[in-house]
Amino acid sequence: MEQTQFIGRWRVRDLGTIAYAPALALQREVNRAVSEGREPMTLLLLEHEPVITISRRKNAADHLIASGPRLKSLGIDVQETDRGGDITYHGPGQLVAYPILRLNDLGLNLGRYMRLLEQVVIDTVATFGVVGRREDGATGVWVDAPLQPAKLCAMGVRVRKNTTLHGLALNVTTDLSHFQTIVPCGLEGRAVTSLEQLLGDACPSMAAVKAALAARFSEAAS
Repeated sequence: MEQTQFIGRWRVRDLGTIAYAPALALQREVNRAVSEGREPMTLLLLEHEPVITISRRKNAADHLIASGPRLKSLGIDVQETDRGGDITYHGPGQLVAYPILRLNDLGLNLGRYMRLLEQVVIDTVATFGVVGRREDGATGVWVDAPLQPAKLCAMGVRVRKNTTLHGLALNVTTDLSHFQTIVPCGLEGRAVTSLEQLLGDACPSMAAVKAALAARFSEAAS
């Protein structure tokens, strides 16, 4: 059941677990309303049913490496998306956040908005003792792992009529083996991690991560 609350200037809608297509339709509906000033800026929080999303970027589909039968056996859907970026996986245990706001209202352009998203996630995971950072040439939030940097949070957005769509996907207790069906974000040889993998039994609950992320968004747009 959806839960809605206001945190600072944000209307936060927790959608629970939802398939990709209806979530995208809802995003577009809210995007129009926010763009036209009929609704306040809105943060959609959710987990997706298992799905691989492929952007319209040239060659993005080449980064899907699992066969149709393999995906079916894993229960993973495949959907085209109009966000930026390349290819990624969404599924249970991954916190997806879709902030929908008018960039001009916060004095942002696309580049500053992406840095804001990264900082929100860096500040969120710091709450739980994880040191996140940016990686040159690779949008998102990364951590320093024993063997190589690993991506903790992927990002991809779209802007329509100065109003944002899509957002970020933060791995909390995600089944990381599902990322083996793709080349995540089209980056060969890059690892993916989760808060659970980094923290073990100290991994926070999804509810705790949602609360921390919403609070950081409120601070960023105060």
